[in-house]
Amino acid sequence: MIKFTVEDQEGNRQEVEAPADMGLSLMEVLKASEYPILATCGGMALCATCHVEILEGKDGLGDATDAELDQLENLPEYFPTSRLACQIRIGDILENAVIKLRGEDVV
Repeated sequence: MIKFTVEDQEGNRQEVEAPADMGLSLMEVLKASEYPILATCGGMALCATCHVEILEGKDGLGDATDAELDQLENLPEYFPTSRLACQIRIGDILENAVIKLRGEDVV
């Protein structure tokens, strides 16, 4: 199991535990954990409604793909540490990471 922390829009933090061996994306885990994210495109990097900011642990994630960057750059608020949760797979790289849910993208 991989443990990471999710920070909501009010700054409240909660630890989340997710299996590393099921091939899940961060978006899928956040939705299953009942966080208020839209994720309307279902994980294809077409909508940016699963926008998160990686506050800690971003170094191991690698670079965003061109499709991911295209979506992120069209957001009203875009940060150097912004990513699409649908493009991040649950694995050791997320151990102890801190992920912040971002503004408009939530329901």
